[in-house]
Amino acid sequence: MTVQTEHIEISTHGEADAIDITEDVRSTIAKSGLRDGIACVFAPGSTGAITTIEFEPGCISDLQGLFSRISPRNLEYEHHKRWGDGNGHSHVRAALLGPSLSVPFIEGEPTLGTWQQIIFVDFDNRSRSRRLVLQLVGE
Repeated sequence: MTVQTEHIEISTHGEADAIDITEDVRSTIAKSGLRDGIACVFAPGSTGAITTIEFEPGCISDLQGLFSRISPRNLEYEHHKRWGDGNGHSHVRAALLGPSLSVPFIEGEPTLGTWQQIIFVDFDNRSRSRRLVLQLVGE
């Protein structure tokens, strides 16, 4: 079994900005030389998350709207009282979605459905540069 660790660099706008990273994952698997295994994508930090969705404007808008309803920006968060950075909602939203995703790959291709893409969602309240970790385990 081989383990390879790579990174995906992205810039985001914050406020539930969703970035399709499927091709980054796909090309990294292809370049790895591994045929079968697991790709784990991890977002370091506490205001970003990874998931899958059909990456089209309607689904992205629905996802963003869901988080606006579940954890509105304008509520009073205890995190704001401690740090004063106004991003308590960002932490709560990211915790709900989660920081990582594991995807099997077979014959060098991730086993995604036809309309399924891997996305990073930046819930922070400002633009950021992010460095995601992509770890491949396979042979």
